[in-house]
Amino acid sequence: MKKTFEDFLKNKNLKLIIVFGIIKKLVIFLFLVFPFLSSGQSNPYSDKFAHTYSIVAKDVKTGEMAVGVQSHWFSVGTLVSWGKSGVGVVATQSFVNPSYGPKGIELMESGVSAKDVLKKLTDQDEGRDFRQAAILDINGSVSAFTGEKCIESAGHFVGDNFSVQANMMLNDKVIPAMKKAFLDNSDLPLAERIIKVFEAAESVGGDIRGKQSAALIVVGAKKTSNVWEDKKIDLRVDDNINPIKEIKRLLKVHRAYEHMNKGDLAIEENDMEKALSEYGKAQVLFPENHEMSFWKAIALLNNGKKEAARPILKRVFKENSNWKKLIYRLPKSGIIIMKSKELDSYLKDL
Repeated sequence: MKKTFEDFLKNKNLKLIIVFGIIKKLVIFLFLVFPFLSSGQSNPYSDKFAHTYSIVAKDVKTGEMAVGVQSHWFSVGTLVSWGKSGVGVVATQSFVNPSYGPKGIELMESGVSAKDVLKKLTDQDEGRDFRQAAILDINGSVSAFTGEKCIESAGHFVGDNFSVQANMMLNDKVIPAMKKAFLDNSDLPLAERIIKVFEAAESVGGDIRGKQSAALIVVGAKKTSNVWEDKKIDLRVDDNINPIKEIKRLLKVHRAYEHMNKGDLAIEENDMEKALSEYGKAQVLFPENHEMSFWKAIALLNNGKKEAARPILKRVFKENSNWKKLIYRLPKSGIIIMKSKELDSYLKDL
């Protein structure tokens, strides 16, 4: 009987702990939400976080526009960065209102300037005090907004054809460093210029929480009817201990594959000399990539440079024998200018 009574007390105490825990969470929730309910405002705590630093920018020489962003938050690129060729770009962050992205693009496409778009979006947003955003359009109009309740260190700087903005930074040095890096690297392509901005932000402290994800998009100067051509660069690092280093590496790979694509197009056009040149440029950028080496060797064969192709193919076959199987499938598609018997003789020692 005594044991049963002790069990009852234990169960009773457990129930009380659970009940008090629920009440505590309810009180905290009401403390956070009640001010917004009573004022009719939207509750920013229900929005996704993207405390971060970012840049929107335009290359006046090419007309390209870009958004670059880094944060100690998973997959920041899915929320913050938006853009459309021939129209403009948007960065929306802090307590994110993701609608700023598609709405901003739609309004700019209808002819509204970036400055007017951002004013319209913030005027209609009851949670504006918690928002941070920047918008740039194809005509070079650019505007930024930092809500009064964004977490320190927070702010922005709007310059000619660019804006840098940040919140929850370690210190007030981040935005000036981003501004300086963008202006000091005007000789670089826009994407590489933004990498310099990332590195500058990190060099002075960056996000107070550290690093986790990054994204970089670049759109063109002219509208395109093909959706797949809209973004010229679209890179994301969703979860990495050093996302800036990783996105810099991915950009280099992207540049290498730009040459690969040009080489493939040259083969389609039966311009073997150009194909060899483009594949060679790709391999210089990404020498450890076996596929790039393989297609460079194919271009060499098609240009009659069989001896130059031999050591490349030998190395590639050693790494993965499937490449040797693949080469026998190419004559049928016309990708290699060699007959099967000729190929047998050429490859017998490789």
